[in-house]
Amino acid sequence: MRYFPDSALVQLEFDKIQALLKEHCKTELGKQMAEDLRLHTHIDYVRSALQQAHEYKQLLLLQEYFPNDPVLNLKTELRLLGIQGAVLKEEQLMQVRKLAEIMHGIFRFFDHDRRIQYAGMYEVIAHTHYEKKVIALIDEVLDEAGQVRDNATPELAKIRMSLFRKRTELRRVFDRILQKLNKQGYLADIEEAFLNTRRVVAVFAEHKRMVKGILHGESDTRKTSFIEPEETIEINNEVFSLEREEEKEVYRILRNLTAALSQHAPLLTNYHDILGLYDFIRAKARLALDMDGNFPMITAHSQVHLVDAYHPLLLLYNRKNSKPTIPINVTLDKDQHILVISGPNAGGKTVTLKTVGLIQLMLQAGLLVPVHPTSQLGIFRQLMIHIGDTQSLEFELSTYSSHLKNMKYFMENANGKTLFFIDELGSGSDPNLGGAFAEVIMEELARKHSFGIVTTHYLNLKIMANKVKGIINGAMGFDEQNLLPMYKLMVGKPGSSYTFSIAQRIGLDPGLINRARKLVDEGHFRLDKLLNKAEQDLQKVEQKEKDLQKLLKENERLKKEYEILSDKERQKQEQAVLKLQNKIREDELQYLKDMERKMKQIVVEWKRTDDKQKVLKQAEALLFHKRQKQINEKQEKKINDRFQEIGGQCKVGDQVKIITNNQVGKVLEIRDKRVIVKIGNLPMNVKMSDLVVVKEKAKEEA
Repeated sequence: MRYFPDSALVQLEFDKIQALLKEHCKTELGKQMAEDLRLHTHIDYVRSALQQAHEYKQLLLLQEYFPNDPVLNLKTELRLLGIQGAVLKEEQLMQVRKLAEIMHGIFRFFDHDRRIQYAGMYEVIAHTHYEKKVIALIDEVLDEAGQVRDNATPELAKIRMSLFRKRTELRRVFDRILQKLNKQGYLADIEEAFLNTRRVVAVFAEHKRMVKGILHGESDTRKTSFIEPEETIEINNEVFSLEREEEKEVYRILRNLTAALSQHAPLLTNYHDILGLYDFIRAKARLALDMDGNFPMITAHSQVHLVDAYHPLLLLYNRKNSKPTIPINVTLDKDQHILVISGPNAGGKTVTLKTVGLIQLMLQAGLLVPVHPTSQLGIFRQLMIHIGDTQSLEFELSTYSSHLKNMKYFMENANGKTLFFIDELGSGSDPNLGGAFAEVIMEELARKHSFGIVTTHYLNLKIMANKVKGIINGAMGFDEQNLLPMYKLMVGKPGSSYTFSIAQRIGLDPGLINRARKLVDEGHFRLDKLLNKAEQDLQKVEQKEKDLQKLLKENERLKKEYEILSDKERQKQEQAVLKLQNKIREDELQYLKDMERKMKQIVVEWKRTDDKQKVLKQAEALLFHKRQKQINEKQEKKINDRFQEIGGQCKVGDQVKIITNNQVGKVLEIRDKRVIVKIGNLPMNVKMSDLVVVKEKAKEEA
């Protein structure tokens, strides 16, 4: 997506969204993807990215575990796998094993049903495969603690056995020496020590000549000498030699393992990228939960239809400070594609403009947006923005000169796939002359069928919005009584600036206000006053409509309460009969609720997507589970018809029913709280608490 100027993303605070997204990433690759977040114009890519984030969000809401545990940054290890002769250390190999193990969990997660239900997320791994040889190769060499196994090779097993024997021999010899020197009173410490990787004894310095061996050092106080006894020198040498052999063999084993794994280097690199992508998708889902992000409907043609849209950063800020946030509703289509917003300063015009711009940027970056799911958004190929004072000191341009330069770019490059935002069009110049240029700019952008939002105080722009095809008026609501902005966008009418009302309310001298009124053109003043009155009247009508709706809802509530009270006794009786007939348990109720929730989700997906076949497969998968449950219930009824529960403690030879699967068998053996039950020709180990003693009804009657 092209955007103008270069600072457009920063002006719309898209960089802050990226920072919030990066905070939710746990892997280095995920964080890098958040930093490199791009704006896309391909509708299929955008829809796919939104679908993946939406599906992961559903997983989080359903508290369903997805096994993409984060791994360390393995770029170095994976690069070494591609270098001939490179050797990975034990801890590095265990990280590679963890990478493969996590991917195994992900492949297992996507069973037949989940491949349909979470098709967008499954698409990430649809073109790769799981290779079990990776874990098998590592497990042949390393144990659970990440150490090379003794039986990794026959040579290593032989070396370590010899090393074990020599160390045992060395320990026995040392024990004898320590006992002997201790009796002679030569030892400064009865424990053996190590110095320069050699076993030594700590001897009082005055007795060091009494002990034959090699002096390896002294203590800081020079009161203790560390001597390797001559009886252990040869054994120590042999131990040292074996340790070097062990290190060489371990190095050879790790080199061979690294070479074997290098054949799977491209696949492992792909695994690493996949986990980073899943981490990035998870971050998008968590960000959506933070700011009430949803998956709106995406259209191929240019369109903006926002329902209950919030500025994401303002929403987070207000929520943190326990303040309400007022949503906006905006529609720009081929017939009305430019919205002119007027109203008092600090009334929310710029915030409304930035809300639409930031939501569009987030959408085309593949992020869920804080709007109602019924919102519809198109894909734009370029975004242009002009907000605030754009004075350029470098080129010695005034505010208005810079403003006109930007407008020149807008008019030359805008088209039907352009979304533009202009804050205070025409400001910085003589109102009459600036207003005239503003009209020309607006007409040109409308002629090119561009989509956009313009904020202004110019009266002539408010008037032309009702005359030029494609341009509509909008006003930000204002409470004149309390002089407070309502932050509510009302589309279809221009707004008043409330200039004199604000001056009067704040207590400005009436004489000064009257003098100012005389200086204003009478027609202009009367029109602004008319807009003021129309806006207030509209607010009163809307308030009355709200009151009426409230009364209607209250009336409906009372009606329902009356119906509930009149049918209360009948409902109790029906519920009692229903419970006796069906014996519904808590898990069955939960199953019905889950089915209802999933079916509602399928209905929403049916309305949103064009791929009806995919939705039908989801429904079929759900109904299959329902049929399986009906089969289980039929089996349970069959057992209950044949057998009668008599209760009591079971003993060997009794017929018992297993509660968990409704199977009947014979008790063969009792072991504490476990029971061996024969089902057909197969014995089963079952908990005592899962059994109930039964008898065949036919035998009991006989």
